[in-house]
Amino acid sequence: MYRWETTRTVLAQRVVAVVRGDTYDQAAVTAGTLLSAGITSLEISLTTPFALEAVTTLAREVGEEAVIGAGAVLDGPSARMAIEAGARFLASPALDASVIRTAHRHGVPVFPGVATPTEIVRALELGADALKLFPATGRRPDWVAEVRADLPQAALVPGGGISVDSAPDWIAAGAVACALGPELSDGDRDSVAKRAGELLSRLADADRPQD
Repeated sequence: MYRWETTRTVLAQRVVAVVRGDTYDQAAVTAGTLLSAGITSLEISLTTPFALEAVTTLAREVGEEAVIGAGAVLDGPSARMAIEAGARFLASPALDASVIRTAHRHGVPVFPGVATPTEIVRALELGADALKLFPATGRRPDWVAEVRADLPQAALVPGGGISVDSAPDWIAAGAVACALGPELSDGDRDSVAKRAGELLSRLADADRPQD
């Protein structure tokens, strides 16, 4: 699959679920719950113990039914290990050229972290496939609209502080997707399934043209 095809698949639902846990087992349970609830793009944070093993296991189990990526990828060596583990996309809270170079060498898309228009332009120059606006906490969805007025080519994925209630507003403002972590995955299996279903429904509504 070409890099742009993977990027399109990752962003198709307009949501990337960020999975991080204190243990491998906790992360595996969270990921399984989200996948069962219908989420098709998961980012396993490398801050999770044995995160690479989780990526390998999940990628093998889901096949083409979902896209498993790695998050919190901070440097080239980490990018290489995540790709070898089976990650189909990489995300980071920061902008590091070696992560982008390493991933692109292997045909894997990267969503580096950006927080300012200057960082957005730099990331675009480095060939970023989408841009993780991080953290989105404290910002308004209108920030995306204002930035994209001058940088319409910026594919922004806000993350950090995004809730099920606020995600549709970010999409309506021009974000290509939202990254949600505990705001989506906290709670028991039934609560997560209900929350995920509501989120997917609301994001689909936000995508529909208004009469």
